[in-house]
Amino acid sequence: MFIKFFYLLRNYGVPVSINEWMTLVEALSRGMAFSSLYGFYTLARSVLVKSETYYDRYDLAFQHYFYGIETPQELTERVMKWLEHALPPLRISPEERKQFQEWDLDELRRQLEERLREQKGEHHGGGNWIGTGGTSRFGHSGYNPAGIRIGGESVNKSAVKVAAERKYRGFRADETIGVRQFEVALRKLRQLSSKEEGPKEELDIDETIRETGDKGGLLQLVWTRGRKNTVKVLLIMDSGGSMMPYMRICSQLFTAMNRASHFKDLRFLYFHNCIYDYIYLDPTCRKSNSIKTKSFLQLFDPEYKVIFVGDASMAPSEMLMVNGAIDWDVMNEEPGIVWMKRIADHFDHCIWLNPIPSYYWDRTIGYYTIALIKEIFPMYELTLEGLEQGIKKLKVKR
Repeated sequence: MFIKFFYLLRNYGVPVSINEWMTLVEALSRGMAFSSLYGFYTLARSVLVKSETYYDRYDLAFQHYFYGIETPQELTERVMKWLEHALPPLRISPEERKQFQEWDLDELRRQLEERLREQKGEHHGGGNWIGTGGTSRFGHSGYNPAGIRIGGESVNKSAVKVAAERKYRGFRADETIGVRQFEVALRKLRQLSSKEEGPKEELDIDETIRETGDKGGLLQLVWTRGRKNTVKVLLIMDSGGSMMPYMRICSQLFTAMNRASHFKDLRFLYFHNCIYDYIYLDPTCRKSNSIKTKSFLQLFDPEYKVIFVGDASMAPSEMLMVNGAIDWDVMNEEPGIVWMKRIADHFDHCIWLNPIPSYYWDRTIGYYTIALIKEIFPMYELTLEGLEQGIKKLKVKR
């Protein structure tokens, strides 16, 4: 049943499991879709989609699979053509809003189907046909307290249904992330443990309930020591040069990291294209404000979780040659790739976040060095989905 839809969802990136699909089949066998395409849409989404980040992908797959059902393509195109010559938006006063009666959603659907069958051409400013302006329940730029907006922009905030609009595109996990999304994702990078010493200052709810029950309902408060996040993080960012187009997203990451107060320790370090004998303490990458990379490896223990941020794009010589550093005054006795491998060997958890979409990693100008770094560090896109995948990797000791 709809087996092609199952595979289509997977092709669109919605992680549907066999168990979830069988649950949907059982729900359909019990009539929970109510013999309605819209009912099937909501039922399948509630059963198959685990996170709101996949809502838009689900919508795209659903549109792909069921496109044309109940409303033929030529009819849709004809309706949208009717709406091309729109009237100016109709503004409705609060007094005028009170004149309209209550509405029924099933009746609204029936009326729309009726209009689609009967209407022969475009119409504007009326109160019955699909059009623009006016007080019809179908179209846009008008007013009806129980209308279906088809295209256009909201004017009087009165539509109860909106056609031709994808509501969930803002939840896409492959969209470039912002400060708030960074903060939410970074909260998943935590490892809680109880203090071995110190006063017991937090109420243990579970133990309090258990002890109270054992005492026949007489309240017994049980206190415990607080649990703290033991994760230590190093954020090492590529600064300048080819990273200039990505300054905004890197600034958002920096801001989100600065706001994070749940890490045991958090440090920021910088490099330009590749790491050599020195690693820098600020984004200007000046030697006067740096530490030797050898000292860096001694200073930070292997338990730190390391997040590199960079496009990994440079001339191959910058990674592979002695004195290959691009800066005129930087002389490196060992190739940068040697230092990169030392860092990867020293720390138990490392990832690389690349602002270049993965689709271009094997075809962009720096594809060769991207491939080299991918062999050293697990690389993910600098998107919400990529960050979440990277965090999962950081939580697993290699």
